[in-house]
Amino acid sequence: MTEKPGTGRTTCMACRLASGAEHLPGGTIHRTDLWVVEHCVGPLGLGTLIVKPLRHVLHVADLTPPESAELGPLLRRVTAAVTAVTRPEQVYVCLWSHAGAVPGHIHFVVQPVLKSDIDRYGVHGPALQMAMFDAGVVPDEAAVAEVCERMRAELDCQWGVGV
Repeated sequence: MTEKPGTGRTTCMACRLASGAEHLPGGTIHRTDLWVVEHCVGPLGLGTLIVKPLRHVLHVADLTPPESAELGPLLRRVTAAVTAVTRPEQVYVCLWSHAGAVPGHIHFVVQPVLKSDIDRYGVHGPALQMAMFDAGVVPDEAAVAEVCERMRAELDCQWGVGV
C-alpha cells in the first residue's frame, strides 16, 4: 500500500535524501517530476545509482500510470549512463524495498559490476551484493562527487537538459 502524501517523509531515508533533509554525497544527478536519480549511499561501489520515485511508494503495484510509463525509459537511460561512465562487465538493475524487514520506499539499484569487484569478492550476482554489504566499504565522497558530475554530463547528453 502507498502511504498518504507527507507520511514517512521524516522517517524514510530515501525521502530525506531526495528532499535535501539529509546529506547526499554527489547531490541529485537527475530529477523529473516523478523520479530522482542519486548515487547510492551504501557499500555497492562507486558509480552505483539509485532510481526512486519522488513520492513515497512502498510497492511497484502502487506506481501511478505516469510513474510506470516513465520508469522503463528512465532505467534504460540511467543504465546507459552507468555503462558509458564506468565501462563495467555488466550492470545489475534490481529493486530494493525493505528497511528492517518492513517494506520501505522502493528504489531501483543500478550497479556497475566490474571484473575487479568479481575478482576481489570471488562471487557475482546477489552474492556479490551481499559480499559488498558485508565488507561495508563506502566510496569516498570526493570520488562520488566526481562520478556524479560525469553521470550528470552523460544524462544531459541523452536528454539535452540538466537537473
